[in-house]
Amino acid sequence: MRAEKQARRFFVSGTVQGVGYRYFAVNAAEQTGVAGYAKNLADGRVEVYAIGTKAQLGDFARELRRGPAHAAVTAVTEVDAELLPVFNSGFSVSYDR
Repeated sequence: MRAEKQARRFFVSGTVQGVGYRYFAVNAAEQTGVAGYAKNLADGRVEVYAIGTKAQLGDFARELRRGPAHAAVTAVTEVDAELLPVFNSGFSVSYDR
């Protein structure tokens, strides 16, 4: 039985820009098997869009809350998102804001 994929959008607050957070998210996505992207927002947060099973997304969320060594994550807001097939393969860093 195959677990159904779903999508989540995470908004990560704290010291999360300029500390390698998006690249940390790429590594966490590879480890947990999720697809999607991470991008910096103009307000200082990082937005992470992820597609995976419920279990994969749970593992991924735990990693996002931990963050890389030089980050200081103060909050991660998680919301359901539309499953966008264009992001269903691989995980990337987006450079647009």
